[in-house]
Amino acid sequence: MKKNKKGKQRSDISPTEKVMETDKKSRKRNVPPENGGPAGSLRRPKRAAACTDFKEKSVRVSEKSSIIETRKDILADDEIMAVGLTSGAEEDRPNRRLNDFILHDSEGSARPIEMLEVSDMFITGLISPLEESSEKEKSFRCEGFGRVESWSISGYEDGCPVIWLSTDVADYHCWLPVLSALRDESGKRENVGQEIAFSGGTLSIGKETGEGESKLDQSYSSTSATEEDEDAKAARLLQEQEIFESMKQKKNQGPASMSNKYYIKINEDEIANDYPFPAYYKNSNEETDELVVFDRDFDVCDPEDLPKSMLHDWSFYNSDSRLISLELLPMKPCPDIDVTIFGSGLMTNDDGSGFCLDDDPNQSASGCSTATNADGMPIFLSAIKEWTIEFGASMIFVLIRTDMAWYRLGKPSKQYLPWYEPVLKTARLAIRIIALLKEQSRVSRLSFNDVIKRVSEFKKDNRAFISSDPAAVERYIVVHGQIILQLFAGFPDVQVQKCAFVVGLTKKMEERHHTKWLVKKKKVVQKSEPNLNPRAAMAPVASKRNVMQATTTKLINRIWGEYYSNYLPEDLNDETGGVKEGKEEDGNEEQEENEDDAEEDKSIIQETQKSHSVSRRSRQSSTVEEIRWDGEPVNKTSSDEPLYKRAVVRGEVIIVGSSVLIEVDSCELPAIYFVEHMFETSGGSKMFHGRMMQRGSETVLGNAANEREVFLTNDCGDFELQDVKHTVVVDIRLMPWGYQHRKENANMDRSDRAKAEERRKKGLPMEYYCKSLYCPERGAFFRLPFDALGLGSGFCHSCKEKKATKKKEIFEVNSSKTGFVFCGIEYSVYDYVYVSPYHFQQGRAENECFKAGRNIGLKPYVVCQVLEIIVPKEQKKARMESTQIKLRRFFRPEDISAEKAYSSDIREVYYSEETHIMSVEVIEGKCEVRKKIDLPVCNAPAIFHHIFFCDRIYDPFKKSLKLLPANVKLRYSTGIVDNDVAYQKKKGKSKQGENEFGVEEQRETAQENRLATLDIFAGCGGLSEGLHQAGVSLTKWAIEYEEPAGEAFKLNHPESMVFIRNCNVILRAIMEKCGDAEDCLSTKEATDLAASLNEEEINNLPLPGQVDFINGGPPCQGFSGMNRFNQSLWSKVQCEMILAFLSFADYFRPRYFLLENVRNFVSFNKGQTFRLTLASLLEMGYQVRFGILEAGAYGVSQSRKRAFIWAASPEETLPEWPEPMHVFASPQLKITLSHNLQYAAARSTASGAPFRAITVRDTIGDLPAVGNGASKANLEYESEPISWFQKKIRGNMAVLTDHISKEMNELNLIRCQKIPKRPGADWQDLPDEKVKLSTGQVVDLIPWCLPNTAKRHNQWKGLFGRLDWEGNFPTSITDPQPMGKVGMCFHPDQDRILTVRECARSQGFPDSYKFSGNIQHKHRQIGNAVPPTLAFALGRKLKEAVDSKKSM
Repeated sequence: MKKNKKGKQRSDISPTEKVMETDKKSRKRNVPPENGGPAGSLRRPKRAAACTDFKEKSVRVSEKSSIIETRKDILADDEIMAVGLTSGAEEDRPNRRLNDFILHDSEGSARPIEMLEVSDMFITGLISPLEESSEKEKSFRCEGFGRVESWSISGYEDGCPVIWLSTDVADYHCWLPVLSALRDESGKRENVGQEIAFSGGTLSIGKETGEGESKLDQSYSSTSATEEDEDAKAARLLQEQEIFESMKQKKNQGPASMSNKYYIKINEDEIANDYPFPAYYKNSNEETDELVVFDRDFDVCDPEDLPKSMLHDWSFYNSDSRLISLELLPMKPCPDIDVTIFGSGLMTNDDGSGFCLDDDPNQSASGCSTATNADGMPIFLSAIKEWTIEFGASMIFVLIRTDMAWYRLGKPSKQYLPWYEPVLKTARLAIRIIALLKEQSRVSRLSFNDVIKRVSEFKKDNRAFISSDPAAVERYIVVHGQIILQLFAGFPDVQVQKCAFVVGLTKKMEERHHTKWLVKKKKVVQKSEPNLNPRAAMAPVASKRNVMQATTTKLINRIWGEYYSNYLPEDLNDETGGVKEGKEEDGNEEQEENEDDAEEDKSIIQETQKSHSVSRRSRQSSTVEEIRWDGEPVNKTSSDEPLYKRAVVRGEVIIVGSSVLIEVDSCELPAIYFVEHMFETSGGSKMFHGRMMQRGSETVLGNAANEREVFLTNDCGDFELQDVKHTVVVDIRLMPWGYQHRKENANMDRSDRAKAEERRKKGLPMEYYCKSLYCPERGAFFRLPFDALGLGSGFCHSCKEKKATKKKEIFEVNSSKTGFVFCGIEYSVYDYVYVSPYHFQQGRAENECFKAGRNIGLKPYVVCQVLEIIVPKEQKKARMESTQIKLRRFFRPEDISAEKAYSSDIREVYYSEETHIMSVEVIEGKCEVRKKIDLPVCNAPAIFHHIFFCDRIYDPFKKSLKLLPANVKLRYSTGIVDNDVAYQKKKGKSKQGENEFGVEEQRETAQENRLATLDIFAGCGGLSEGLHQAGVSLTKWAIEYEEPAGEAFKLNHPESMVFIRNCNVILRAIMEKCGDAEDCLSTKEATDLAASLNEEEINNLPLPGQVDFINGGPPCQGFSGMNRFNQSLWSKVQCEMILAFLSFADYFRPRYFLLENVRNFVSFNKGQTFRLTLASLLEMGYQVRFGILEAGAYGVSQSRKRAFIWAASPEETLPEWPEPMHVFASPQLKITLSHNLQYAAARSTASGAPFRAITVRDTIGDLPAVGNGASKANLEYESEPISWFQKKIRGNMAVLTDHISKEMNELNLIRCQKIPKRPGADWQDLPDEKVKLSTGQVVDLIPWCLPNTAKRHNQWKGLFGRLDWEGNFPTSITDPQPMGKVGMCFHPDQDRILTVRECARSQGFPDSYKFSGNIQHKHRQIGNAVPPTLAFALGRKLKEAVDSKKSM
């Protein structure tokens, strides 16, 4: 920027409007200085004198001037626009004038300018041209713009400092009403401690200590500037001139930065002696380009927003592939780096591990996460931009950043280890020096030289030993000073950060090094450069496992390819298809699931699609002659109105079964209506009854929909024919179904699209087609009701459903007052019902906890028996609001105590003499109470019926429990409960009743009657296990890439043919075997690997026509909130695996299809992946249903939310969602549709459910105690199962397997032992003390990195956390560890990490289930699995759908 002009600008305030006022304190200009020198002993020029008296001054703008400026304000959308609108004769960099401004943080709070050193600052103010103009000047107000990169004082005018602020866009002269104060660059002058703040025209200046603390505010009092002492002013100006000269920069550059914004460069020759002789990077493994791995769809981003991954087995090298020290790179972001360092390694998800400085460098500290067992992707990095060290006690975390991602460094390669040891050695030394300083009574007691002397006295067995020669020690400390200063800066003690040693080291580094780099905090990252890594010049490489493009059919390739060729990333909108949540994924998924959620239960659909209001006034000014019937009446409506088949409207013929356009007040585009029938009213109005057909873009599909496809809805109404704009062609399509018709349908579709394109080119109106019925209130697309469409008989299927729904809302009491109908369910005296628990207590108990991660305090429904129906005598007809019922309350074991609940059957209730009279509206549903011997048999560890048993009586006053006496004649239930409709009362759903006995009897379904199933991405088989337990599925084939998981699947499903292969290869091989290779789009690699399959594998491949059901979960790492910052190629390719998964469905066309994924699947990529998945299934011809379920509500003690998509052929019944049966602290999980509608597959059970939550004690309370690192494969149980869940999960097992635990290092074990054995205890409960390790080293018990960064990370909630016996497990992950993503992994009573079997039980795996591989593999298999109990619930509903077709 043009510095030569900055000191010459005229003031914008006239002499009559601007005055300087000095208070009485600031008038004392001749006060002797602190050194006792006589006042006025020096006569200094004005500039020099000014600085000694710059204390508290005010500038006042007259009211008139303020009003004038306000009138000029014009709002600009952004900074670039404002700078452009105020442009004049531009130089290289824009210079503007800034008026009426305020500096603030990202939250909008005014902040001192010195906060630039620690956080981002933004500007809100009036931007004007720099030069004054005689014409009327234009100013533009811009809010929250820039990020202030630097500020400076370029000089003084009339004794006032000239302030400049710089952003990335322009430099701004701070004109009015701001004054500023100098801050000495070297930090040695008297103004170092001053705070400088701009706040709406206010500048505050205050010293850190001593007198003279003052503020310059907007009082704008007036005195003449000429009253200032001329000598003092001259002295001040002279001194500031000297400072200004030292701050000058080259022409057209921005203002100078402060000294602490410089980074002192390390010279390679200075550290060369501490490193090995030169060597070159050698690796024969295939590596993938980092730029391919990560998403490059955007040009810039903030480094803090970059994805984070882990790098194992890594090396760093230069452009010649020579191994090079990481120290040559800055530890702060510097734009002028003159050294380029690249890297290679094995990339995995960030597991939070680091290095323990007390261990061998080959060992990883916190998670034992070494390259030996790391299972990731080999990559080569682009240029490394910066690196940093975080540390806690003896554990350090080294991170590097490229323009694409952050990487936490795990174990280095053996080749690079000698180049890494000096870094670890220096970190060890820095931590030892900090400990040395902390041992002093005052940190400042030891100077730099004192520390050098102390370090030289270290014994040789001390791991921080450098040398006995102080000169050698000083050299080492100075040349490696950047690492030491970084660790000091991260230490949470200001006295240590600013100690004499740090000052001395900084000075020594400045003396030794001559090159400085300018630090630009949080500089945006440019992402357009190619990767210059020398590995990129090698032959194209790819990870065999990770980077294979998805094998697809042409249909799937066309749908997804056309979308991404038509929409740019910035075009994606997220108005539809996202999870409705209060927080987006700044924290991880488990954190969200365990935080308090105050969201109240709302209706599943906020408002059903409203009928559009249509004006009854003709918009076309039609005359009677323009609208006439064509033909005689063919029948009459139920209201005796004549029905017609044809009508002529303004020359166009409209027939029943055709479609028309109607102008609708609430729609931008004319609405399309399907004509069901036409009639004439008694008043002579010619009418038609129509059903709305929504355009695809108006459904959940959004912009993923085909523009020509419309969807029939249940939104119907009567309309006047005069409101019809004109007819529109809508082809009601019934496509032949089955894999054998796939090619025929593809040819027809190709021809249809060609015809549509031809019409478009000719400018002809668009012709639509309709294949599905869209029901947003049910979250589904159904087949069209062809047998009930366009009959012209006066019947409307939609009207029939509406009437049936209204009928369910009718409340009736029979004449004998022994029964009533409520919400469509018949109730009688002596029936058993559910009542909300909160009707039996005065509010909620104070000690109840309703945290999302813990279910303490949540209560299930109260089971009651209807004794009497009370209707006011004066009422002729019973009304719901005045009808009451007398109820007998039955207690549950949990009403007595938690211990009683633990040892009792979850289905047990206790008779009591307690009765209540309540409104009939308190009823939540219907249930049964039977004798224990009459309970249905259920072998699965889940419960999905509403049947209880009672054989005891409880007295709540005496707290006594005894067997039911003979004189109590309890009337047990005799019928089958049809309860789903009642259970969903007021929840926006109306579902068919569940077949309660289909599951309870647990009859073994003959294999030939089960669905022949193909499980893709099968993992260890959790989904297949649950579906098999439900008696609906027989998994004949499974595809899994990871060998340990595939082996586990084989162990548990020996009847299945398991392909431990890439699914892309299998699909290619199948299509080749069937002669459909021309329809298969795959890579050469997939083709070659498919050709290499042996004869046995080829013979066992599934073929179209053999597969009834395809299920699976495309790997979740690309979607999961817990891995939100790991958008690696492996994750991206896993995202692309959805294409292969859908291609299997397209090619096989099974009867049923089920997709499972993490809940963020519906919002990933702004919902586009979810919408395109729905669009693909609909294009195939499937019926589709979508939703999100909470596993904890289906019988596991774990918070685990998962998204599901069901698909059923048009010949089958689409499965419903299972009813949640357990209370669980989770909000209603909604998916946003169109028109601000939201859908939830199941209601939240936080306010009540049939059964209590399963607890940690229920799940693992019977397992024997083991220690840290327990590794014995087989153990005895040592005790009988106690809880209902334990009895189900253990089954007939006599030997306990996989009760093995990951081993913690010594320090983490000590920390675990110090964590209190109480609910919710975590690292924040550790005592603030030091512990002595077996090595003799004394370390802090609390990791230093946690309190120092807690504010930025939600207090690191749960790290080193202990489970609560009465609570639930956090989301199961693939690698439990105390410093990992889910740190709450300690046993409630034992000092260890949860075992493999405990994690398996938390997922609902029976004890008989086997896992394969080492302990890491087993945890990974469990963490990636679908809970079998949730799969069981889905399988029951699938079985109902299958059986419903058989019964038709």
